[in-house]
Amino acid sequence: MRSSRADTAAPDPGATAPTRRRFLGYLLAAPTLVAAAELGGASLFGPSAHAAETGAGLPPTPQVADHVDLTDGLVYAARPTANLIAVQLNEDGSASFALHRTEVGQGLTTAIAMLIAEELELPLEKVHITLADARPELVFNQLTGGSASISALYWPVRTAAAVAKGRLLEAASHVLGEQTDLLTAKLGTITSAAGNAIPYGDLVHRAASDTTRQVEATLKPESEFTVVGKPTRRIDALEAVTGRKKFTTDLQVPDAKPTMVCRPPTINGTVRGAKNLDEVRRMPGITDVVEISSGVAVRGETFGQCIDAVNALDVSWGPGPVDDESDDTVERKLKAATPPPVIPPTPATKTLERQYTFSFVNGSALGVNSAIADVRSDRAEIWSTVKVPIVAQAAIASELGLAQEQVTVHVVPGGGSFGRCLFHDAASEAAEISKKIGKPVKLMWHRADDCRQGRVHPMSVGTIRASFTDDVISLEQHLANVRTDFSHGFGEALTSTATRLPLGGYSVSEVIFTLTTPSLYNFGVTKTLLTETHQSPANNQKRGGFNTGSTRNVYSPDVATTRELFVDELAEAMGMDPYSFRRKYVKNENLLKVLDKAAEVGGWGQPTPEGVGHGIALHHEYKNTMACFVEIDCRPETVNRPVRNGVTGPRVTRGVLVALPGHIVVNPLGLEAMMQGGFIDGFAQALTASVHLDKGAIAEASWDNFFYCRQWNLPFEFTPVILPAEESEMPSGGGEMGVAPAFAATACAYRAATGTTPTHFPINHKDPLAFEPYPHVPPLPPSPTNGLDYSY
Repeated sequence: MRSSRADTAAPDPGATAPTRRRFLGYLLAAPTLVAAAELGGASLFGPSAHAAETGAGLPPTPQVADHVDLTDGLVYAARPTANLIAVQLNEDGSASFALHRTEVGQGLTTAIAMLIAEELELPLEKVHITLADARPELVFNQLTGGSASISALYWPVRTAAAVAKGRLLEAASHVLGEQTDLLTAKLGTITSAAGNAIPYGDLVHRAASDTTRQVEATLKPESEFTVVGKPTRRIDALEAVTGRKKFTTDLQVPDAKPTMVCRPPTINGTVRGAKNLDEVRRMPGITDVVEISSGVAVRGETFGQCIDAVNALDVSWGPGPVDDESDDTVERKLKAATPPPVIPPTPATKTLERQYTFSFVNGSALGVNSAIADVRSDRAEIWSTVKVPIVAQAAIASELGLAQEQVTVHVVPGGGSFGRCLFHDAASEAAEISKKIGKPVKLMWHRADDCRQGRVHPMSVGTIRASFTDDVISLEQHLANVRTDFSHGFGEALTSTATRLPLGGYSVSEVIFTLTTPSLYNFGVTKTLLTETHQSPANNQKRGGFNTGSTRNVYSPDVATTRELFVDELAEAMGMDPYSFRRKYVKNENLLKVLDKAAEVGGWGQPTPEGVGHGIALHHEYKNTMACFVEIDCRPETVNRPVRNGVTGPRVTRGVLVALPGHIVVNPLGLEAMMQGGFIDGFAQALTASVHLDKGAIAEASWDNFFYCRQWNLPFEFTPVILPAEESEMPSGGGEMGVAPAFAATACAYRAATGTTPTHFPINHKDPLAFEPYPHVPPLPPSPTNGLDYSY
């Protein structure tokens, strides 16, 4: 896949930059210079959107997300503890920052390092970012999710760095005997007008404070940025591609030996008993075998020995809570849970109504679920990729019968998350095993474990209905969804506990749904509604039903695809082209800008061969306004192209994703990478990516039969376009922004290419299985021995 930029207007820092900004921060008592931020200084919400130039249609009923969205909520919740983060200067002139978010491949550590380097006037390579352990005092300020990290950290991190630079200048003024305003900081050195220079490292003790006190900091004008806003490669890229980057299973914790779990054949099945524990304990390398709440754990000298032992176990399994459920039964329940429309049509209007089904999708992160645990009688230490470490710490402490402060949770970088690491399943399980056997363990889930017992994006049914004459009079959209697990709350123990109360989880779902469903079109009376099925028992969260999560975005992919595919059908019913119809009804100028740019770069309106179609879709989330253009080839010679042991089908041949951010883009190269990843996620879910449920068991067991996306399905060309940022004080999030519009545009393109509206996603889900499912007993597929047969 070739990635190109089509006359992309790079974000102009000067266009959105305020003049020199002044903030309050803190100098912290420490041996060397340590500076922290006061509350960030920007207003919470960006400017209200202007009406689009067309002025057509009836203004929509205001939606909550039009004014306050999930990003706002997460940023606002983080502000009370924003001053509890600190930038530290070291004797070698470098800066250190313990990031209270989790790096899972999204490039967050690079973006934060860029902010500190910019404000401190340091070379980027002299900024060292580590991940902070669980810090309960941060309350809501240690959750990595909702694409809100940059939005929440942009002002506080800059402020802390600016406090440090100001203090260095003061110290240099005393040493050099010159006025502070005559000194210049650049590349880690302070230089006077007379040409005298002193490196930061020589000042860190002089600049240190013996008391904690509030100071005023002056932030660098964005128009003078030389690092932020410039395309920058990730600071950990070399370590990642050379295999030197350390993930959980790479860590060497004394006596933490490889550990795996024999899991039940159906989702959340129970252990009745293992018949041959002693026999398995005598297998080569095996040190321990013990029953736990989720299966039977095996600890050995190598993971290969653990796999052999897991498959040798003879376990009697009890039923799980969803053993009577299959794809069809869940779909029927979702449709039955869909309420009738509440906006009554009038005799003078026409009505159009459609319904679409979205299958379960596995998160399928590159890094398998893993954790290291060392549990003692009076303390516990955990290492894992967790995005809500405060909740993990509190929950594990409760499960072990320890106080929260007796449990240390070390946050480890991950190789992808897609919502998976919002849950500490592996960490909790490792702690349980370590406590039972009294030894440290290095737990690794097998790919089959994550496919069959891991987190999935819930199945849903989207129903949408419009009334129209010469104009659209009303739009009503409903999502019936298998309950999404939000037991992680909003990052701390209080809201995590609240989700376990009766209807508590439903309330959290409603809040998040409401905050992520803005109105995009002037469609008159507008209503959106969420209904959830398969509610978990309040007091039995782990064994309550499906293992769901916010996999590759929360509700937006299903909601956006339902809306945008329906807009195409509505346009046809009203005698208009899909692009022209959107131009007429979009509600603000930002939506119009991205729509026109996507159509221009993609070549909307150009003739295509029969069986090739174009689709276009709009979305707004995470302070980004987005449009996506897709070209898809559904000709028989493409759909049936031979690929050995592969699933092919329709192929997206070109894609354009346009983003209009809410503020300056910290790292345009990083944002483009996330746009490309989100685009791939979106069209994969539209075409091939799902798991199949039959009588409580999932058929897929690994990457070879979970058809997320393969090289032969990638488009030949993808063009990310970043338009100049709007005038907002809150930077945008980028991690999940591309999924929803890419999914929707692919569905629309498929409709244009085939003349058939898809109603079930992915479009191949109800085809006969393209693989022979591995057995569920034994639980782990055999390791391949024929790799050379598949080399080219």
